[in-house]
Amino acid sequence: MSTTAAGTPELHDCRTTFAETLIELAEADTRTVAVCNDSVGSSNLKDFQNRFQDRLVNVGIAEQLMVGVAAGLANGGRIPYVCAAAPFLTGRALEQIKADVAYSRTNVKLCAMSPGFAYGQLGPTHHGVEDFAWIRTLPEMIVLTPADPAETREALHWAHHYDGPVYLRIGRTKVPDLTPHIPFETGRAARLRDGSDITLIGVGTTVSATLDAAHQLAAEGIDARVLNFSTVKPLDEQALLAAATETGRIVTVEEANIHGGLGSAITEFLASRQPVPMRLLGVRDEFTPTGSPAFLADYFGIDAESVAHAARDLTSARQGAAA
Repeated sequence: MSTTAAGTPELHDCRTTFAETLIELAEADTRTVAVCNDSVGSSNLKDFQNRFQDRLVNVGIAEQLMVGVAAGLANGGRIPYVCAAAPFLTGRALEQIKADVAYSRTNVKLCAMSPGFAYGQLGPTHHGVEDFAWIRTLPEMIVLTPADPAETREALHWAHHYDGPVYLRIGRTKVPDLTPHIPFETGRAARLRDGSDITLIGVGTTVSATLDAAHQLAAEGIDARVLNFSTVKPLDEQALLAAATETGRIVTVEEANIHGGLGSAITEFLASRQPVPMRLLGVRDEFTPTGSPAFLADYFGIDAESVAHAARDLTSARQGAAA
């Protein structure tokens, strides 16, 4: 993990790595194009636009058209990367994503920029927290949520060579390096920390919080396993069964709505195979308030201390039952 001069972890905006990697892909493959909704700046596409002016299509604030244009480009042999803020890409263009991309199985890469609480001060209309629930229900759709720059780069390269629709959640909130030496593999969770008492499952920006929580718990004698579920769909069923069998307790942490999100998907899978006590941490059944990403993480209990608290509750309940 890289650190600053003060010894604290260096933090990164994954959109920077996304933009750099997209340029790399475009240099190597002339089929690469970007399609956006007047979001050249917020999607970090300015350098791409300067270098490949004939390969960036800006449709303006017209998300449904944006996805339709991308599907047409894919049918013409291009590999389009649709770049837009997560709430507008999914909320405004869901029908086109369903019909033109998933149902038609076109080779479109949907790049949901700044998801979760990234636009905190702009309020609930700009918070992208429903996307897991909407997108993971669509057949043929791969859903990837890289946790740091290294995973962002590898996920993009994987998506580029995959012939089919992919939804990529590209975080704006800065995160530390977490996986520089862990190979990325679609459909496989990365075990970032071993543990036998409980499993903490993070995704995207919440992975660092789960690791911090695990370190807090270790000081209290609670041995927490930490899994990075960068692939929301398909799930790593083997890792889930191992976690349920070997640790007996699971906490899921996501910067998304828990109704239909990653925690919900994991609960659905384990319910008929290896049910265990769980805590699903994320956005509850309410509209998100206005506030900074840090404030919202604390409000919805997905910060490190809240994760550790949920894990303590589960492990104490198990100990109480055993007594």
